[in-house]
Amino acid sequence: MPASPTPPNDLNTLYIEHHGWLRSWLRRRLASQEDAADLAQDTFIRILLRPPVLACLRQPRAYLASIARGLVIDHWRRQSLEQAVLEALASLPTEYLPSEQERLAAIETLQEIDRLLYDLSPAIRQTFVLSQLEGLGYDEIARRLGISTRTVKRHMVRAFEICLAQLLAEG
Repeated sequence: MPASPTPPNDLNTLYIEHHGWLRSWLRRRLASQEDAADLAQDTFIRILLRPPVLACLRQPRAYLASIARGLVIDHWRRQSLEQAVLEALASLPTEYLPSEQERLAAIETLQEIDRLLYDLSPAIRQTFVLSQLEGLGYDEIARRLGISTRTVKRHMVRAFEICLAQLLAEG
């Protein structure tokens, strides 16, 4: 379907004119038609949450692709994380294997942590991971990263500020 000559002024028009194109665009990037359909819907939900954008939208397909691209990257990261968790669990002795419910809860928790950490700069993320996941002290982190202990403290404060702000924003 050709692109609309005039910018759509409401979500319904945008959906009718571009949903099929977006699903096809996503299907070429994903292995699953179901995932493509889900991410197409998620794209329109994101737009629904930002209605003022529709009034000044000039290139709807570029805008849709931009949102969908971010969702695809998030999808791939979630899949990669889930696969890593499942592989780690598979290496456990049978008596230590978690139940299906515990496994799903662990995956959800790790995905939430991953999402929060993704928004941190690489230096802050690395400092935070060394402290919170590897249990290193600030002096050891400073030594490993070749930065001052004061910088480690600043990175940690910033990491906690960003994570807290995101959690509060989500309610």
